[in-house]
Amino acid sequence: MLNRRNFLTAAVGVAVAGGLAACAKEDDSSSGSSDSGNGGGGGKKITLGFAQVGSESGWRTANTKSVKEAAKEAGYTLKFSDAQQKQENQISAIRSYIAQKVDVIAFSPVVVTGWDAVLKEAKTAKIPVILTDRSIETSDDSLYVSFIGSDFIDEGRRAGRMLETVLKKAGHKGAVKIAQLEGTTGAAPALERAKGFKEVMDADHKDDWKIVVSQTGDFTRAGGKQVMAAFLQSDPDINVLYAHNDDMALGAIQSIEAAGKKPGKDILIISVDGVKDGFVAMSEGKINGIVECNPLLGPQLMDLVKKVDAGETVERRIKTKEGDFLQEQAKDALPTRKY
Repeated sequence: MLNRRNFLTAAVGVAVAGGLAACAKEDDSSSGSSDSGNGGGGGKKITLGFAQVGSESGWRTANTKSVKEAAKEAGYTLKFSDAQQKQENQISAIRSYIAQKVDVIAFSPVVVTGWDAVLKEAKTAKIPVILTDRSIETSDDSLYVSFIGSDFIDEGRRAGRMLETVLKKAGHKGAVKIAQLEGTTGAAPALERAKGFKEVMDADHKDDWKIVVSQTGDFTRAGGKQVMAAFLQSDPDINVLYAHNDDMALGAIQSIEAAGKKPGKDILIISVDGVKDGFVAMSEGKINGIVECNPLLGPQLMDLVKKVDAGETVERRIKTKEGDFLQEQAKDALPTRKY
């Protein structure tokens, strides 16, 4: 049985309201005392520009809340932008932060590529950049100072090992026909969660596991519902779903039930994230296992911002702590899942 871990908790907040579809929504959030946000001395108050991916999921909502609350607690001035899952909006927000001469820029990249030009502009302006949650591919690693987030490849591997446990517990015999709900095309978690899962398949399950259909659900509940409905029409013999996040799995459950099948029994479900709704579904037997990806990055980010602003040397990569949960653990774990 997989081990349980202890986790931080936080109340889920309200998602940032969207603006026009083609524009990023930006707001300035000022906190209280400047003493705790002065970078380690003097009267200077740190200004942080944060460009968020969007508000596409429960995980993202919790992540945004964590960042905003931690910035307020640290005494920083926070300039926040919701990119609505559009890279062009995020690039525009970063350029706005450069023009405003913020002290530090942090962002969670929509996709992995296409950032070099704007990050070179930040470097020229001598504004340090921190990546949160998602990594990027760049020709020059000096364009950002640090990354805080999860090891998505390892999450994919753990999802594969979790499926082994779930199949064994279910007494499954015969072929494993897997449907994969991918995250946003080109996003680091989508690419790497798929890669890690495939590593387990290729290493130990070449003969019995097969991904029969795979498509993006864009990390949204609506996307998961729509794509899973199409999966069930084209491949009605699917007996496993691997979803790259809980929201897509929750949407898929609706389509599975609409097709007259039982999620968690007729179709075994493995997901990633660990949001409260995912644990509710797992406590009801509809999701068999969840690999946690902790969204509460705010406090770690603010500590790092202070060090970077003070010119201190920082770690290149900072990993968050995560865990795995199976159905029988859901009842005990559910009360602590506040995000």
